[in-house]
Amino acid sequence: MATERTVRIPKGVKVEIEGALLKVKGPRGQLERSFRFPQIAMSVAGDEVVISTGSDRKRIVAMVGTIQAHAANMCKGVNEGFEYRMKVVYSHFPIQLKLAGNRLEINNFLGEKKSRYAHITEGVTAKVGNDEIVLTGIDRETLGITSANIEHATRIRNRDPRIFQDGIYRVQRG
Repeated sequence: MATERTVRIPKGVKVEIEGALLKVKGPRGQLERSFRFPQIAMSVAGDEVVISTGSDRKRIVAMVGTIQAHAANMCKGVNEGFEYRMKVVYSHFPIQLKLAGNRLEINNFLGEKKSRYAHITEGVTAKVGNDEIVLTGIDRETLGITSANIEHATRIRNRDPRIFQDGIYRVQRG
């Protein structure tokens, strides 16, 4: 039993496969990623990317689905892009945010004198509002890494998290 999954290529998006390297180019930019995995083959057939395997092994069949999801996210990203929204929550001390190049400076978190910093990954655009941060980009993985960096920078230590719920949290993605 062979497993085969397909990803539809939207109009205006160009897909190339060179060995295990998948290159996707669209109106918003270009992404490339290596999907080197034994017994899995990728090809472009018309307006679809075909990911297939001849194996019945559960791990390999699961990896076909994973590669399909990554390819679909790459096609959607270069065509439409992704946006993550993060909410700034505080009850004790107002948090001040500043963008400085590729990092976010977080001041007055829980009344601390020392600033906290979060790295913004290359390819991600951040916009800081009053109590909201909007992250946009074409690569869903780098957006997730950046939002995790921001959440991690405001992690609370040595206090009861049921009382001190201050922080910056992801509230919407898509």
